[in-house]
Amino acid sequence: MSMQTTDPIADLLTRIRNAKMVGKTEVRVPASNMKEVIAKKLAKSGYLADVKREAGKPRDTLVITINKAGENSTINEITRLSKPGRRVYVKADEIPRVKSGRGIVLVSTSQGVITGQEAVKARLGGELLLKVY
Repeated sequence: MSMQTTDPIADLLTRIRNAKMVGKTEVRVPASNMKEVIAKKLAKSGYLADVKREAGKPRDTLVITINKAGENSTINEITRLSKPGRRVYVKADEIPRVKSGRGIVLVSTSQGVITGQEAVKARLGGELLLKVY
């Protein structure tokens, strides 16, 4: 029997946060296209080491490497901004800067999930998904 979550993105972030706190370098989560896109954006931005999708019988799994063995994690804080009970939408000129540009926000736009800087350059607004630094 599988457990249903109301917010799979928050579940992904919580699993990453918890694994980082106990010193694990890798975490496995049930896969979805949105989770994979978010994890790959975080990896591209340098906050995760690697993201792989493993095919499984009942369901695919995302294998997320937080950091290499012997290294420290680059994530200090990772927070969900828009929640199922309270969605947060912004225009392109309202996208927040995280820690004076040292962190990033991910925005779900009509062009897909992109970072806040990319959204400002493309003049796209959308739903604020998460912030990380």
